[in-house]
Amino acid sequence: MKKTLSILSLLFMLLAGMLSSCSQTETYAEQKDKELKAVKSFLDRDIVVRDADNNIVCNVGKIETISEEQFLAQDSVTDLAKNQYVLFQNTGVYMQIVRKGTGEKLEKGKTARVICRFVEFNILGDSIQLRNDVNYWHSSPDIMKVTNNYGTFSANFDTEINGGGAMYDKYGTTSVPAGWLVPFSYIRIGRQDSPEEGIAKVRLIVPHSQGQTSAVNNVYPCFYELTFQKMRD
Repeated sequence: MKKTLSILSLLFMLLAGMLSSCSQTETYAEQKDKELKAVKSFLDRDIVVRDADNNIVCNVGKIETISEEQFLAQDSVTDLAKNQYVLFQNTGVYMQIVRKGTGEKLEKGKTARVICRFVEFNILGDSIQLRNDVNYWHSSPDIMKVTNNYGTFSANFDTEINGGGAMYDKYGTTSVPAGWLVPFSYIRIGRQDSPEEGIAKVRLIVPHSQGQTSAVNNVYPCFYELTFQKMRD
């Protein structure tokens, strides 16, 4: 009898543990809902991104969202005075063009190596997760090999030249987040030849589905500030 009670007690404890575990595990739908709410909150907050020493890295501000139609009507420009970001409905990516850059757009059918420097801010975690705009990565920047496939862009992180940058080191893959490719339809990727010129600079809000592998697997959105510059031949 005692043995039977012990077995029943053990089964009850296991069942209770399983139920508790299930109740604490979010469904994918719940994770996506949390992500969406985090992005909406991010848009409406006067965000200042700070590093671990409380230094200001980027003043994001309160964001005004515009449609793709308005963006195109404005000659593919986001009004910085109004802190505008365009929302691409098919991907959920938000983009602000700070500078369109020097030189020319990447031509159709062409491939170029592009040096990228960035700050990656985890919106759900409310903190900087990764950055390569610091001295540690100065000699090993992230280099993207970008191809314009007649209007559709693809890219991989190039590890041949310097063994890979911060993204490859952190996430262990040469896959470039899909959200990073959105700006290439609108920016120029030349080099800065004079002090008056500025290389392309954008800010992005990237949902997990367009993000790096950790974001995809753990369902969280990221904010990025990025610069793009064509590498010397």
